[in-house]
Amino acid sequence: MSSVPSQSQSQSQSLTLSHDFADALPALARPWSADPAPEPRLLVLNEQLAGELGLDAGFLRSPAGVDLLVGAALPDGAQPVAQAYAGHQFGGFSPRLGDGRALLLGELTAPDGSLRDLHLKGSGPTPFARGGDGLAAVGPMLREYVMSEAMHALGIPTTRSLAVVATGREVLRETALPGAVLVRTASSHLRVGSVEFARGTGDIAVLRSVVEYAIARHHPEAAAEEVPAPGLFRGVVRAQADLVARWMLVGFIHGVMNTDNMTLSGETIDYGPCAFLDAYDPATVYSSIDTGGRYAYGNQPYIAEWNLARLAEAMLPLFDDELERAVELAQGALAEFRPRFAQARAAGMRRKLGLVAGAGDAVSDDEVEALAGELHEMLERKRADYTSTFRSLSDAARGDAAGLEAALGGDPALTGWLGRWRAHDPDPEVMDAANPVYVPRNHLVEEALAAATEGNLEPLGWLTTVLSTPFTARSGAERYAEPAGPDFAAGYQTFCGT
Repeated sequence: MSSVPSQSQSQSQSLTLSHDFADALPALARPWSADPAPEPRLLVLNEQLAGELGLDAGFLRSPAGVDLLVGAALPDGAQPVAQAYAGHQFGGFSPRLGDGRALLLGELTAPDGSLRDLHLKGSGPTPFARGGDGLAAVGPMLREYVMSEAMHALGIPTTRSLAVVATGREVLRETALPGAVLVRTASSHLRVGSVEFARGTGDIAVLRSVVEYAIARHHPEAAAEEVPAPGLFRGVVRAQADLVARWMLVGFIHGVMNTDNMTLSGETIDYGPCAFLDAYDPATVYSSIDTGGRYAYGNQPYIAEWNLARLAEAMLPLFDDELERAVELAQGALAEFRPRFAQARAAGMRRKLGLVAGAGDAVSDDEVEALAGELHEMLERKRADYTSTFRSLSDAARGDAAGLEAALGGDPALTGWLGRWRAHDPDPEVMDAANPVYVPRNHLVEEALAAATEGNLEPLGWLTTVLSTPFTARSGAERYAEPAGPDFAAGYQTFCGT
């Protein structure tokens, strides 16, 4: 008597991973395989994301599914590759970087018809490893899981984390640490550095193929233009202006804004030394490797613009045959970044202050900017907590300014500011939807990662649950909304995990 295949078996048999990137851009793809994981064990699985991708969570939890997640047992026809790219790292150009410890298993077609990369991080050295071991430890991989899913819940475009799998292998850093592989998805992993690498080949056909592929996958509206390349560049400029504005509005610090960490899609990528602001200060740097403060919180818009200028330089041959005209087109498109960023930030700040259309009188853009500027000056003078202070505005709009007074009390400008702001009848419900209660507090992230490294995943589970609904206060979750004590915050640093 024949048995009926289980849903998990059906998933295994029907799963298809295309090799769209490798077929379209062979010059940027190196066929490769993941290192074997001695004892793979699933640590965390994003079941909601699995469903969005059309994957069966039951299968992914099975031994065959875990083997898939570490790249050990792939569907027939899969052709994993390490991706080549270049990059400006802290301002200095490296012509050959690439996926030193990462692997593109292939692309999934989600139920909504979108193409999504299935990508490993920490799966072993590739030809781009540059002497590194290509491995990753449990803590940094879980950090990316926590941070990327928190960013998604905040409504910020980002790569997503599907799973973290312990490998059963130790990774040597300062000490021996348990190893892990992160499984992430993205609309693609094309970066500014991908275009820089293509330009560096000296082959205009390779550069053109990367640009055409990026247009088809991310900015199809550019294909209708007489010269599509400037249209792609404008699309990336707009996407990055909007993205960085969203970062700033929630106090996110990327930490390593090299050109190889800036996507063409406008998704946040690479959650190594990232963190969220505690005490407000535009000069805040948490990354241990950013000793000069290049990627400080307040510098992020300027660095994004600088990175986009490097993208324009790489694309110049496709803008126009005449160099002068090509530069003119690039400069015109890049000039859109600042007003686009300012517009996106101002619109977000209007929501954070509850001064949207229909809330009281019509508040001018100039008045919103003035109120926002004065509030940030008070935040900086008092070194007030960024997230909780903005959240306290909702209570202040409802008549209870105790939280705001606790954060900014004693500042001589507060009384006048509060009166001017309240005179515009701010909408607390709008603010509730714009100012999160919960962000990944640095001390709570470190607490959860330390416990997970020792085998206790409960703190991580609680943290990810709270962060999944960042705008809704939860009874009993008060500690997740509280800033760290001064002793922790004073010396806090983040690390890239390599």
